[in-house]
Amino acid sequence: MNFIQQAYKGNRDWYLWLLTLFLVFIGWQFIGVIPLALVAFKHSSGFAEFIKAGEDNFMSLGINSSLFLLLIIISFACGLLMLLIGVKYIHKRSLTSLITSRDKIDWNRFVSGFISWGVVAIISIIVGIFLVPENYVWNFRLVPFATLIVVSFLFLPLQTSFEEVLFRGYLMQGIGALVKNRWFPLIVTSAVFGLLHGANPEVEKLGYISMVFYIGTGLFYGITTLMDEGTELALGLHAVNNIIAAFFVTTDWTVFQTDALYIDTSEPSVGWEMFFPVLVLYPLMLAYFSKKYGWKNWIEKLTGRVQKPIKEYSEIGKK
Repeated sequence: MNFIQQAYKGNRDWYLWLLTLFLVFIGWQFIGVIPLALVAFKHSSGFAEFIKAGEDNFMSLGINSSLFLLLIIISFACGLLMLLIGVKYIHKRSLTSLITSRDKIDWNRFVSGFISWGVVAIISIIVGIFLVPENYVWNFRLVPFATLIVVSFLFLPLQTSFEEVLFRGYLMQGIGALVKNRWFPLIVTSAVFGLLHGANPEVEKLGYISMVFYIGTGLFYGITTLMDEGTELALGLHAVNNIIAAFFVTTDWTVFQTDALYIDTSEPSVGWEMFFPVLVLYPLMLAYFSKKYGWKNWIEKLTGRVQKPIKEYSEIGKK
């Protein structure tokens, strides 16, 4: 069975998908924000200030940036937990089937995606700093930076895993099995992934042209998942991307405001760095993975039909 066909395993009545997504929403947007709300309320001078700040501006209350990042991650972790519960106990599917078409999760692929994109991303940032050093201020402080490193490496993968398993796993498989093709779930999940990032403060600063980056990134992860028949590479790519974004460069107008190594003091603007990853780096990474893992039949894997397996699969009680 290929990756999208994993959706045919276990219980797959339409209302079970809605129920699982409802649980995910409750975990992510309600249960998961309780710790952040409690800490924010403790830092506010009263209920009026708490309400005025609102979730998007709780950091203005003086919450430590690494603590704030951790609290935000908790909301994604709760969403991930609810998704895994839904797949395991509502759909009666193995969690492995949500992540890969292989018999077990290939962690070597995760490491490959993590390291390869990590090298590319760090080199790109260093080149950017070298080209316009006047835009960057050295911001290293040992204790805050060490705390940020711990939070980033230990907990940020929970946030990125939630997004990958939800979009490239659960929704890609579910929509693909519903419409019986591969191209439609690739486009839809990439577009929704990008649009959900529309709430990020940098989108307000740069305009909706920045959606090119977010939707393009979603396409990159989606293509990687379909070609590789699993999310392991995408999980590694996404994790290291956000980790580096958190600890290397920060600004006062992006979603990650952290105790990073550098502060970017330049005015928000749309430049080559917005399009370079989508138009150059992502295609090069796809070419690299294609050669490394022997990807073939690109048109079929990205646009082909999704057939219902001849054999009915039931994984009730299977771990």
